[in-house]
Amino acid sequence: MKKLFRLIVIITVNCQLSTIISSCSQDVYDKGEGKYSLLRGDFAEAVVNSNQQVTKIVTDDGDELSLTAPYTAKWVSKADTTYRCMLYYNKVDNQAEVVSMGQVPCANIALLSDFDKPLLTDPVKFESTWMSKTGKYLNLSLQLKTGVTDDSTAAQSLAIISDTLVKHADSKQIRHLILYHDQGNVPEYYSTKVYLSIPTNRIDADSVRISINSYDGEVIAKHRIR
Repeated sequence: MKKLFRLIVIITVNCQLSTIISSCSQDVYDKGEGKYSLLRGDFAEAVVNSNQQVTKIVTDDGDELSLTAPYTAKWVSKADTTYRCMLYYNKVDNQAEVVSMGQVPCANIALLSDFDKPLLTDPVKFESTWMSKTGKYLNLSLQLKTGVTDDSTAAQSLAIISDTLVKHADSKQIRHLILYHDQGNVPEYYSTKVYLSIPTNRIDADSVRISINSYDGEVIAKHRIR
């Protein structure tokens, strides 16, 4: 039976907790695109209550909104925590009426010396990188070549790898990062958009330089962190 591909984000972390998870699967097909493209959309933190319901969101612009009704999803698997999400909603009386909400993985940064896999940089389609207005997240928008396959083991993998930390004479530090991507035997038939966020409180430098291997060649994205 042919199956849709799986996307594994290696070394992921709950955006608000220090617990490190070995890997997680991302449903790259549930991002509120298509028929929802004309609605208001924001990257946000989804605040979960003791009943595993999202009851409040904090957008990347810093707006804090309660939901008109509690929101539940399979990926909301922990109580009393916060998830990173992409949210499409209507703003009603200063509340958010959810139309679609999809989880956005938060990537920890793995040191190259500690990474226990070969460093793979299979190409992706690069769209953009940007800092959230609050400065809490560095975000990546990519497109991955995907398809259906009979291979049940096929799964693409992404990770953020730290290559070097460069210290300049003025005491400024630049963290050099690499986007790890393993195509993982997934066919390259069409493109699917995926998002990835890096919490900036996990970047131990004044700025970052991210190397991304795209189908058009290497892309270098630079951002000031603090």
